[in-house]
Amino acid sequence: MNSYLNFDFTVNKETNTVHVKRDFAAERSLVWDVFTKAELLDQWWAPKPWKSETKSMDFKEGGRRLYAMVGPQGEKHWGVQDYTSISPKTNFQQSNTFSDEDGNLTEGMPTSDWNLDFIDHGDTTTVDIQIKHEKLADLEMMIQMGFKEGFTMTLNSLDELFEKLK
Repeated sequence: MNSYLNFDFTVNKETNTVHVKRDFAAERSLVWDVFTKAELLDQWWAPKPWKSETKSMDFKEGGRRLYAMVGPQGEKHWGVQDYTSISPKTNFQQSNTFSDEDGNLTEGMPTSDWNLDFIDHGDTTTVDIQIKHEKLADLEMMIQMGFKEGFTMTLNSLDELFEKLK
């Protein structure tokens, strides 16, 4: 990882929010693409050795991505991202939750609302992510499941992908 790039991960238990801010050595249009195109998401949206596998994706307001996190032994944990708002190249919002392989939501598992801003700095781009949970217990469950470590690893793997795509 390039140590000069900014990375900040903050948990606010008062507002049930996680704030992640990460700079990438890539132009905004490329950063936007890796967050919004299934074939690119599948190259990084999981902490290694896990992989992401998109079953279906319709990146539009009201659209959905149904995907699995696939473990080293082939085990699959399904999730959905429902896209609620899209401002091309600058922002999108989504609801994230766990599901079965048909996209039926898993009872008792936390849902989070994500707001992703893409800030252009020329050769670099900042992705500013606010992740809001309805209840503190949901936030704490995600933290206990290793979200901070997993998402940090996942974002760091993007540096390698940008090197390949340039």
